[in-house]
Amino acid sequence: MQGRLSAWLVKHGIIHRSLGFDYQGIETLQIKPADWHSIAVILYLYGYNYLRSQCAYDVAPGGLLASVYHLTRIEYGADQPEEVCIKVFAPRRNPRIPSVFWVWKSVDFQERESYDMLGISYDNHPRLKRILMPESWIGWPLRKDYISPNFYEIQDAH
Repeated sequence: MQGRLSAWLVKHGIIHRSLGFDYQGIETLQIKPADWHSIAVILYLYGYNYLRSQCAYDVAPGGLLASVYHLTRIEYGADQPEEVCIKVFAPRRNPRIPSVFWVWKSVDFQERESYDMLGISYDNHPRLKRILMPESWIGWPLRKDYISPNFYEIQDAH
């Protein structure tokens, strides 16, 4: 089923994939990494000027990584917001997604956390570096195939 935003994007020839609606009725769209920055600018100009949150997750061991953006458009008042969820999937071997920092500055720490925990590189982010883990940390702790550097020490202790 296609929602309002998806219909508008189709009308204007903007390539995306509708993933349906979540449990709250919020439309979810998939955007290709190569198209994400230009579509983010279009969404901002269309009125989605509030980035509510950004997060990332590991879809499956050895599979894709996903960067998720929750955007809000307040056209008719704060009590009637229009929301959309955008998912951008990246390959695990070289996960690169354009940063939307220059569209929504509030994504700064959120993209850094996604980089720190899952290793997704956000191209053109002004300060992409670890935010939670020490700079010397090896690996991406929230990947499903991650093995802690201390794993073998812990196993040997038992």
